[in-house]
Amino acid sequence: MWSSALCKFAMSRCSTGWRRGGTFAIATLCTACVLLFVSEARAQCSARDALQYHLRSEKPRSTNAPQTPIRSAADAPVWKTIKLGNFPDVFALFNALDAADCGVGGSAEEILARPAFTLSTTKRSVDLFAVSAAALGFQTETVPLADIYDRAQQLGFQLAAAEVAPQLRLQYFDQPIGEFLIIGMAPIKTWRGEPVILTVANGGAGLILIGQDGRGDAQIWVASRFLFMRSREGVPADWPKAADLETSKPP
Repeated sequence: MWSSALCKFAMSRCSTGWRRGGTFAIATLCTACVLLFVSEARAQCSARDALQYHLRSEKPRSTNAPQTPIRSAADAPVWKTIKLGNFPDVFALFNALDAADCGVGGSAEEILARPAFTLSTTKRSVDLFAVSAAALGFQTETVPLADIYDRAQQLGFQLAAAEVAPQLRLQYFDQPIGEFLIIGMAPIKTWRGEPVILTVANGGAGLILIGQDGRGDAQIWVASRFLFMRSREGVPADWPKAADLETSKPP
């Protein structure tokens, strides 16, 4: 449709146009395209709509089933492919989450507003891989976050950009109740300096995006599921690595 083509043209110039004093027409069109996206995603995060969406899904997905140990990221199947780079700025992203009635926890909301949280400037599709700490080979009840990241990268996985979390929230409306997916990402600090990573969840009261402890020594339940990317996908060199994690120091 002409509107789709026009939106693609406008959105490709939104971020640069606004930063460089783009025309009023382009800015107006950008806003219209964001509102079009928002209208398509409306109210789908509410508990009732999420349940109905899940029941209508032809292939209900669940990552709660036990996984066999993974020897290499090359052997892991793609869990879901999502799109990045379809928002001109964080304000548009917040508007989409709000219009879809997606819950955003306090620390997650703060992280999305931090300067360290950035959005892709170009549109691209990325594959996500769902693996548990147990599938990475850990057998203890809990595992330090840094150890999980190190093992994942040794096997060929790559940490994801923080943008993956809200984008997945808006592209995963059929999430099963009780599923909590931790985004394998470098933590972003709150205004008080607390490192936080993001989780896409359905706790039964609706679809939500929440934050959790992102320190390297944070203890993670071994059955917890993480979403990583795969290194061979040509991930940008400046994307986060496990070395970016912090470890809390005793007082």
